[in-house]
Amino acid sequence: MNLLKTATLTALLACAAAIAQDGTVYPLEAPAEPNAIVLGTGGVKDQPAKESWFRQWGEPMVRNVTTATLTPFLPDPAKANGTAVIVAPGGGYRWLSINNEGWKIAKALNEKGVAAFVLKYRLRPTPDAIEEFKKSMNTTPGAAPTATPAGGAVAATPPAPRPQPDLSNQLADAEAAYALIVKNAEQWHVDPKRIGMMGFSAGAGLTMHSYFNSKTMKFLFVAPIYGNLGAVEVPKDAPPLFVALAIDDPLMFRGDFGLIKSWWEAKRPVEFHLYQDGGHGFGMGYPNHPTYWWFEVFSHWLDTNGWLKKGNAAVAK
Repeated sequence: MNLLKTATLTALLACAAAIAQDGTVYPLEAPAEPNAIVLGTGGVKDQPAKESWFRQWGEPMVRNVTTATLTPFLPDPAKANGTAVIVAPGGGYRWLSINNEGWKIAKALNEKGVAAFVLKYRLRPTPDAIEEFKKSMNTTPGAAPTATPAGGAVAATPPAPRPQPDLSNQLADAEAAYALIVKNAEQWHVDPKRIGMMGFSAGAGLTMHSYFNSKTMKFLFVAPIYGNLGAVEVPKDAPPLFVALAIDDPLMFRGDFGLIKSWWEAKRPVEFHLYQDGGHGFGMGYPNHPTYWWFEVFSHWLDTNGWLKKGNAAVAK
């Protein structure tokens, strides 16, 4: 009987691993999102298709988002420390790896007593038909999947530099999310002075765009995970920055450390982790890769700055 159980478990694990390594795009029925709150920021111009879901690399993805929502993930009130994080998944602004870079991250933050809010922001239109969408994924420059097969990087040629996309919709969605958190801070056991933002890939881009362009949001910290490392002008009161990236990321790493240097030159707190491997879109990380431990490092950084302790609204000096 024990041998049978062991064999069954081994088969199930092998099956799960095979699914995780399958880059094929499969249609997926929309999952229930009972706690999603509509942000009321409007729709998407020239959007002919309705929101739809698909599965790739074993993960649920959503595209053609025209109605932005915010899904709160709240820790046990007894564990809540007052810190909150807006989590922005990636997907090239054309789809969202909403589980790998959203829901999973939020649940992990809850374990640390942090309230997390997954932002399902509006996206650029993609073809309604799944087959046409698959073709567009392969022909759009730089639009590689944000979720990679377990244990490997995306096999893609680094894209040529592109102009910064118009993120007006996405910024409005982020600002509405921030305002909603502040409005419900007491109910959600959040300190409105302790709201940070983190994002992955395109979500990392939105995180930094939100910090530099919003006049309504004041972040406790910003954490772009496998985002662009280009140099920027950093204000003297910039929030602490946390960056994690794999050196074999084919989309984001080209030996550039401008973002880190910019924060350092501005004498603002910055922590940077460049991992030996992990590719692009590792989310919570894959076993047997250095990136598997990035979230523990990030949690330690939060703790070191006092943001995992109750009643401590201090910002790192």
